Amino acid sequence: QVQLVESGGGLVQAGGSLRLSCAASGRTFSTYAMGWFRQAPGKEREFVAAISRSGGITQYADSVKDRFTISRDNAKNTLYLQMNSLKPEDTAVYYCAATIGIIVQTMSAWNYWGQGTQVTVSS
Repeated sequence: QVQLVESGGGLVQAGGSLRLSCAASGRTFSTYAMGWFRQAPGKEREFVAAISRSGGITQYADSVKDRFTISRDNAKNTLYLQMNSLKPEDTAVYYCAATIGIIVQTMSAWNYWGQGTQVTVSS
């Protein structure tokens, strides 16, 4: 069992940057692979990025590759998403997620979810 709380969202102009954080409860954060997903109104939730338990493996959706960076600090029980060169298409609610299994880019494989944080990118 893990509880996740996202923060760091807000309004930013196209080309700007934001860093999202996801704080996890408990003492077993390092046993979970972590990921970020996003969902715009009326659209399906989509995979953004994921990171392995130790941080040695990362995966990104093609739409954010070379712009976003996922990282984690297991000592602080915190997951991060650095978002650079933001585009209006990045506007969505961003959710962090945790899985006790192997990283896959499908929502059904993720066991725990945060409540989300809104990111709005203006053109």
